Amino acid sequence: MKKNVIILLLLSLSTFAQKNSSLTFEDYLSLRNVANPVISPDGKNVVFSVTTADWKENNYDTELWLSKNKQTPFQLTRTLKGNSVAASWSPDSKWIAFLADRGDKNQIYVIRADGGEAQQITKEDEGINSFSWSPDGKTLAISITEKDSKSLKSKKERYGGFEVDDEEFKLSHLWLVDFSTDLFPSPNEKPCYDSKDSTKTCITLPKPRRLTQGDFTVTYFKWSPDGAKIAFTHQPNPLIQSNAHADISFIDVSTKKKSLLVSNVGGDFLETWSPDSKSILYATSLSDTISNYYKNSKTFSIDLATKTSKSWVSDFDENINVIEWANEGIYFTASQKTKMKLFLADNITGKVKEIQAKFDLIASPSFSKDAKQVAFLGRNYDSLFDIQIGEIADLKFTALTNMNAQIASWQTASSEVIKWKSKDGAEIEGILHKPKNYDPTKKYPLLVLIHGGPTGVDVPTPTPGGSVYPILQFLEKGALVLRPNYRGSAGYGEAFRSLNVRNLGVGDMWDVMSGVDYLKSKGIVDTTRMGSMGWSQGGYISAFLTTNTNVFKAISVGAGISNWVTYYVSTDIHPFTRQYLQSTPWSDKDVYLKTSPMTNINNASTPTLIQHGELDRRVPISNAYELLQGLQDRGIPSKLIVYKGFGHGITKPKERLAAMWHNWIWFNKYIWKEAVEMPLDK
Repeated sequence: MKKNVIILLLLSLSTFAQKNSSLTFEDYLSLRNVANPVISPDGKNVVFSVTTADWKENNYDTELWLSKNKQTPFQLTRTLKGNSVAASWSPDSKWIAFLADRGDKNQIYVIRADGGEAQQITKEDEGINSFSWSPDGKTLAISITEKDSKSLKSKKERYGGFEVDDEEFKLSHLWLVDFSTDLFPSPNEKPCYDSKDSTKTCITLPKPRRLTQGDFTVTYFKWSPDGAKIAFTHQPNPLIQSNAHADISFIDVSTKKKSLLVSNVGGDFLETWSPDSKSILYATSLSDTISNYYKNSKTFSIDLATKTSKSWVSDFDENINVIEWANEGIYFTASQKTKMKLFLADNITGKVKEIQAKFDLIASPSFSKDAKQVAFLGRNYDSLFDIQIGEIADLKFTALTNMNAQIASWQTASSEVIKWKSKDGAEIEGILHKPKNYDPTKKYPLLVLIHGGPTGVDVPTPTPGGSVYPILQFLEKGALVLRPNYRGSAGYGEAFRSLNVRNLGVGDMWDVMSGVDYLKSKGIVDTTRMGSMGWSQGGYISAFLTTNTNVFKAISVGAGISNWVTYYVSTDIHPFTRQYLQSTPWSDKDVYLKTSPMTNINNASTPTLIQHGELDRRVPISNAYELLQGLQDRGIPSKLIVYKGFGHGITKPKERLAAMWHNWIWFNKYIWKEAVEMPLDK
């Protein structure tokens, strides 16, 4: 009888957890998102992507939508059990090409903007990585990953599966494939008798022609506006550390002659062509291979004929995202503290001015051929991103979507940007979210949500939480939520991003704890009910707080680093550690100990939830096991949850739902002293 009472109690508590919030986790995870607007060259139409949660298939489905002449958008593609991505307009604005896997890996499909069915124009065994229309619309440049060599096939057949670390990879190269507007089946197409399906028709598709080859891999490419050349970024291999050796070349399309154009000691990356096809714009770290992870990238143009270079935006203190080189200058976006702005660097004077669009955040701008019309993602602090379109001259924009309708009935988060001084005097900003009916005379539980990066940045939003943290539900339950932009965050300049060099964890903890102290000084925090959480770098900082503080009642560590020594030897991004700690474990063990959560594991006392992807290469799961064992040896309440089949991020809705529940249960237990169980009823 007693057992049955306990079961009923737990079920009632679980039900209460759902009723305690007007918003279910499924509601939150089912939010549709718009992205990647691409305006037609004539400036009339916009194609963009919409991502939707597919709970039945446990996936996220991305499809293309189209708005014509600023009219209500409609769904353009439907790829079953797959995505339709990378939309690109033909130069005459009549066709939209895109990538989709409809049963035979990613291939290029085209569809008329006026309507009709999408038609496949490639069928490559390895699929298509990316593509670009030629300016005359008659050819597509495509990137294809090379097939297994005969020697590799023989090795697999004879010796089975093994590989030599950092020596097993496939290169990607450029090919050309013709495009014809006559896509109707040819009368000469016959049944495929060699196919398992004898009724299947053998459709003749254009055969790609190789453009580049050699011991390098192409990572990005772009046609010159006159169509005579293709410039491309290439590096020795596709491994992540190889991008430090990236160079830029161009190839004459008619002769296939390749010419090396930019080759600095550090990485060089193609941005775009000048309107007259005489120069390219590129980003580079010049000779810097020891601090380019946190210092500003440099922007140059180089004349193809004279090889003379010109520096751009050298006095702009932030990394820039180049969008377009137009007749009037170079358009780019950049973070400015908690805002994302659009800028123009004048072609003649080089001076930078902000495009005064009335949005707090502007992302992914796309320009018409004459650069007079622009489409972009735009939103203010209290809204979701919508697709915007308008003339760059008068700055009057029309919203093509209304994504905020999804959250019209929600109790969304209020956002306030606050500032405080850290332990060393550095000024830190953060986003403070308050519960509805906030009363400044009361004290509230405080939850700290720490972003990743470290060069990420938190900005005000009505729907904070990412994919695994139930922040809206915590707010509705009556908590304050602080999201600090600790040292290293983007948008605050190079010097700020450098403040945690050789001081990772330590300086980050100063910033978080000084933010907590600032809120405590306002008399609004219940110091007996505080918690911290974060993923990746945010998970690392949370782990550091676990072993170096005792003010929190609960902490959640998502894909966090626990020991820089073991992380250094097992991650796929070794240069990150060498740059931020300015050493290897063998040359300066002290800095590795100073910045590792495990160093002070004997001081840990906070109940800690650990979440990690089983196949994480960026932060290998050994970090999770190391922290777990240390906490368990100390007798501290701790739990590790491994998400099967996932890498550094959890990318499917059902596992995101599980992760959200795991955090909800953990913080309810230790902050609110409430027992909650994951519901198993349908």
